[in-house]
Amino acid sequence: MEQAYISEGTSIDKGENARLSSFVGAIAIADLVKTTLGPKGLDKILQKVDPHDQSISVTNDGATILRSVHVDNAAAKVLVDIARVQDDEVGDGTTSVAVLCGELLREAEQLVTQRIHPQTICAGWRLARQVARQALLDASQQATDEDVFREQLLQIATTTLSSKLLTHEKAYFANLAVDAVLRLKGSRNLEHIQVLKKAGGVLRDSYLEEGFLLNKTVGTGQPKRVEHAKILVANTSMDTDKIKIYGSRVKVDSIDKIASIEQAEKAKMKDKVDRILTHNCNVFINRQLIYNYPESLFAERGVMAIEHADFEGVERLAAVLGGDVVSTFDNPDKVTLGECALIEEIFVGEDKVLRFSGCKSGEACSIVLRGASTHVLDEAERSLHDALAILTSTVKEPRTVYGGGCTEVAMAAAIDKAAEETPGKKALAMAAFARALRQLPAIVADNGGYDSAELVTQLRAAHAAGKASHGLDMYQGTIGDMEALGVRESFQSKLQVLLSASEAAEMILRVDDIIKAAPRRRDEYGY
Repeated sequence: MEQAYISEGTSIDKGENARLSSFVGAIAIADLVKTTLGPKGLDKILQKVDPHDQSISVTNDGATILRSVHVDNAAAKVLVDIARVQDDEVGDGTTSVAVLCGELLREAEQLVTQRIHPQTICAGWRLARQVARQALLDASQQATDEDVFREQLLQIATTTLSSKLLTHEKAYFANLAVDAVLRLKGSRNLEHIQVLKKAGGVLRDSYLEEGFLLNKTVGTGQPKRVEHAKILVANTSMDTDKIKIYGSRVKVDSIDKIASIEQAEKAKMKDKVDRILTHNCNVFINRQLIYNYPESLFAERGVMAIEHADFEGVERLAAVLGGDVVSTFDNPDKVTLGECALIEEIFVGEDKVLRFSGCKSGEACSIVLRGASTHVLDEAERSLHDALAILTSTVKEPRTVYGGGCTEVAMAAAIDKAAEETPGKKALAMAAFARALRQLPAIVADNGGYDSAELVTQLRAAHAAGKASHGLDMYQGTIGDMEALGVRESFQSKLQVLLSASEAAEMILRVDDIIKAAPRRRDEYGY
C-alpha cells in the first residue's frame, strides 16, 4: 500500500540497505583521501574528463581532491561538505576531518551489526565528544610572550607544510608565511596577502614583497613611476561610446557625417575623461579596457592609467589602497581616493609588474611564488594558502596543541577512562569513538611505511606513563617528544575536526531511509 502514494521514478532504500549504502559511500570517500594524510602522505593526480579541457592538477590537499570528485552517494556528499567547511573555517585539517568521520562510521557499522541501536551509539558519541573536547582544552597551551608566540606560529606553519609539496623548503616558507600574517596586525583578511605565481626558477626563489604587486603594465606614453599617488579605482567602460543596442544600424549619405559621428563619440569620451580628472587623481586603474583615445588623453595630462585589472584584483586593490571602486564620476567630493607612497615598474623573472609601496592599508604584502611549472606553482599556492589560513586562525585563537598524533591519543585515553565509569551500551559507543581517534596516528604511520600497530601501542604506553607531549616522529619511525621536535598544531583546527567529523558521522548514522525523488516531468509542450 505504501508504494501506491509514491510517484513513478521515485526509489526508496529502507532500513539496513539505506544504512549500508550510507556507510559504504562515506567510508569510500574517507579511504580515497586517507593516503594523503601526514608528512609522508602521497599525492593524487586530478584530471578533468571534459573533452575540451583535460587539464590536470597534482595535489594532496583534501579539500581540493574532494571538491573535484563527482559523487552520487548522499553520505559521500556530506563528507565532501564537511571538508569544504573545514577549509573555509580554518584552512587546514580537511583530510583529517573526512578521515575521522569515515573511521567513526566504520566503527558504527560494527556496533550496528552487534544490534546496538543508532540512537544509543549517538548518545555515547555525544558523551565521548564532551570528554574529548575537555581533554583537548586541557592539553592546549597559550603563549604570553610575543617572541614565544612567533616561535609557536613558526612551528605550526612548519608542521602544516610538512605534509605539502613545500616540505623540503618548509623552514623558508614557514618564515615567509609568518612574516606575511604578522603584517596583517590581527586582521583575518587574507585578501591583503596577494600570491603572484611566476613560472621559472625554483621554489626557493620565492620571496615576500612588502608592497602590492599588480600584474599589469602602464599605458603608452604615460609616466612609469608616480610618487605620492592619488589613485582612482574604477569599473567603467572606456571604449569609444558606440551605440550599444543590439542590431542597431546607422545609415549616412556622406563621409562627412561619419566624421561628425566619430567626432561626437570622441567628444563624449573626452568629457568622461575630464570628469574623471576632476577627482584630482594622478593614477587611474580600471576594471575594463581603456581604448587608445582615452589612453592618449590620460598621457597628455600626465596621469598613469592601468587597464583591465581583473575584478578580484580591483576589489583587493581598493581594499589595500583604502579607496572606493567607482563607476560614475559626477560627485568627486563623495569619492575616497586610494593612496600609496610610490608606484613603479619592476621585473619579476622576465615579466614587468607594477609595485605599490607604502599603501594606505599598510598591512598589504605580496608573495611571489617561483617554480618549475604551472602545476608546481598551483600546488605551492594551495600549500601556502593552508599555512596562511591556519596562522590567521591561530592569531585569532592563540591556543596551540602538540601534533604527531599526541592529542588524538590523549583524547582517546580520556574517553576510555570515562567509558569505564559509564554504565550500559553507551560505553561501547564511547570506546568505538576512542578507537576511531587512535586510527588517525595509525594511518599517518601507515602512510610513512612504518608498523602502525607497534607505534600506536608505544604511544599509548608513553601517555599512560605520563609523557603527555609524546607523539609520532615520522622522520625516524619512532615516538618522540613533540615539544622538543617543534611539532605543533592549532587548537582551533583540532577542535573543528573533532566537532565537524562527529556531528557529520552522527547525522549519517541516524539515516534509515534514502528517498531518491523523481524529477518533475515536463508535458508534451515542454512546460
